[in-house]
Amino acid sequence: MSGGEAHTESERPDQSVEANSTANGLTNGTTSDTEKHASSDIDTGITNGTSNGHHDRPEDVETDVFVVGAGVTGLAMAGLLASAGVRALTIAKHRGTAPSPRAHVTNQRTMEVFRDMGIEEKVRDVSVRLPSLGNGVICTSLTGMEIARYPCYGAGPRHMSDFALASPTEMVNSPQHVLEVVMLAHAREQGADIRFYNELIGITEMSEGVVGRVRERHSGAEYTVRAKYVVGADGGRSLVAQQFGFGFKGEPGLMNMLTSWIEADVTAHTAHRPALIYMIAQPGNAFWVGSGTLIAVRPYTEWLLNRQYSGDTELDASDDAVIAYIRKTLGIPDLKVRIKDTSKWQVNNVYATENRRGHVFLAGDAAHRHPPAAGLGSNTCIQDAYNLAWKLALVVSGKANESLLDSYNQERQPVAKQIVGHAIQTLYNFARVPQALGFKQGQSLEEGNRSLEELFLDTPEAEKRRGDLKEAVDLQHQRSNALGLHLGHRYGDSSAIAYDGTPFPPLTQDPVLCYEPTTHPGAYLPHAWLEVDKKPVSTLDILEHGHFGLIVGIGGDAFNSAAETVSGELNVRIPVFKVGYRCPYDDVLGQWYEVREIGDRGALLVRPDRHIAWRTMDRPEDPTNALRAAMRHILGFNGQEMESVTT
Repeated sequence: MSGGEAHTESERPDQSVEANSTANGLTNGTTSDTEKHASSDIDTGITNGTSNGHHDRPEDVETDVFVVGAGVTGLAMAGLLASAGVRALTIAKHRGTAPSPRAHVTNQRTMEVFRDMGIEEKVRDVSVRLPSLGNGVICTSLTGMEIARYPCYGAGPRHMSDFALASPTEMVNSPQHVLEVVMLAHAREQGADIRFYNELIGITEMSEGVVGRVRERHSGAEYTVRAKYVVGADGGRSLVAQQFGFGFKGEPGLMNMLTSWIEADVTAHTAHRPALIYMIAQPGNAFWVGSGTLIAVRPYTEWLLNRQYSGDTELDASDDAVIAYIRKTLGIPDLKVRIKDTSKWQVNNVYATENRRGHVFLAGDAAHRHPPAAGLGSNTCIQDAYNLAWKLALVVSGKANESLLDSYNQERQPVAKQIVGHAIQTLYNFARVPQALGFKQGQSLEEGNRSLEELFLDTPEAEKRRGDLKEAVDLQHQRSNALGLHLGHRYGDSSAIAYDGTPFPPLTQDPVLCYEPTTHPGAYLPHAWLEVDKKPVSTLDILEHGHFGLIVGIGGDAFNSAAETVSGELNVRIPVFKVGYRCPYDDVLGQWYEVREIGDRGALLVRPDRHIAWRTMDRPEDPTNALRAAMRHILGFNGQEMESVTT
């Protein structure tokens, strides 16, 4: 589930927060239902703030932002809003954080978000470095023929420098059941009010905001939540999206999938070729995911096995049947397997036609539902929250016009469309592998093996087939080495960007595989290593969490007074950072000089989400007026007077 849509937020099975983690040890058989479905999550406080333990009716809530859902999207929103001092309530109908791995790939952009939030190291502590699992392996089974092996996640020699130059962070394998625990702890440390086992049962929009009805599932008592805004982060079956009639494009229910979370020690068959995903292609199976994908949760003893099945017949998902399938698919008849969880789900290819409607926002899986291939799901969810949280914070505090919120849809809806399309394309790409091998649905084992043997003969036909296979394998880089797609989002039509009238620089390389940094307004601030107090620091690190920042060069002193004046007028903090040769932020390696695209007297205005809001190539005649105009435009006050704000 490299992107994490095997369970959306709304599809989570309830888990008991009092349950202990399952016992260690492997068996040849199965586990009891009690063991298999026990949760190892921390106590999530299912009555937090809602009941006094005597089943009294919970008090009604009046707040600024109501977040429905507490998966990765909702937890990111809760933490970011709390750190910004926004009154917010987050609820989830489930008992706690994710009870199984689900999403797991965390890319560099999301790690940069965690770095800004101050939890990068905590996430790394519960994760595995993806470059250490830096292969993609395609095989007929773990003991059968290896068809292909290719480098992934920036681990290959041709990718390593590109990934390292692009970001101060590194991709990790962070299964959702451990990632959410870190995110929950952080959000609560920031003061977030998060209530699990509280279910939204209905919500309506009023002129001044929204009114939701919530049931506290522990007691059955109901209470009302009144808020200025609601964020639907409640997954692929979003009640918020349904209640407010959001439209969607695409095709749901493309594939029926079964995911099994297992403990099985296959170190002898994997450690010499470490990989996050072992894609298994076998005779008689031409499914989009072959006979299954084995995904590392904890190398090399804990795994997810994803497999496709036909919806025409009822699949036997009993432990005995699942274990038999695992042994056959992995090619290890006597493998000791322990089933921790098994769940059915569907692959969707759907995105919302709009992410905002009045006081209502959709984020995460509620707004985009797509195949888990390419590891885009949880990353896009968290980045949605990162885009929206600072905008809500400024609007509810009166420091920005409500029109700023329009930019959320303008910026993130095209991203959703792009990543949904890319994820489905990666499935088509893998479907070419069994085709190149000559595997067909329903063929006999003998027919399939004969086709595989013929692939390696010294004949012109076999040579052509090997070329077709090489093309199919090369396409897998778009799934596992998509650096440009991860880092290269450019907001090209946003009211929260003060564009400078120039076009974005044209892309000269594959936009999926290659990241080309730019400081054009709408792009993400490029990473470059600087030195401060004899210590290396990234350009991304010098900015303050939750605030704008103005980056200037050697000739940028005039912007200090400009930023002070405009900051005072708008009551929005705009710290100035002097970056360049022998500046306080010293460009000792010349990396910033190579990517800045502005002169020594120019300036870059960077938003709290690290996207560039405005730039000037040289020092304006009146820096104060130029900066004031840019900030007013971004905050939605262009052409109108600001309302009074509170200092």
